[in-house]
Amino acid sequence: MAKKAAKAGTTVTVEQIGSPIRQPKSQRATLVGLGLNKMHRRSTLEDTPSVRGMINSIPHLVRVVDEK
Repeated sequence: MAKKAAKAGTTVTVEQIGSPIRQPKSQRATLVGLGLNKMHRRSTLEDTPSVRGMINSIPHLVRVVDEK
């Protein structure tokens, strides 16, 4: 299934909804890479395949709030 390509200049806002306690260190590192460190904090990032991959690797800890 083909994925929709990200347009230049698009952003995605993610919110941390889960705690990294009792999760592998790699998942905590992914949260830090997304600019998140505390519950219910939001981070606006450039919509790139690498950011989408990070979001998809921890769907139980983050949710996409807004896509522009």
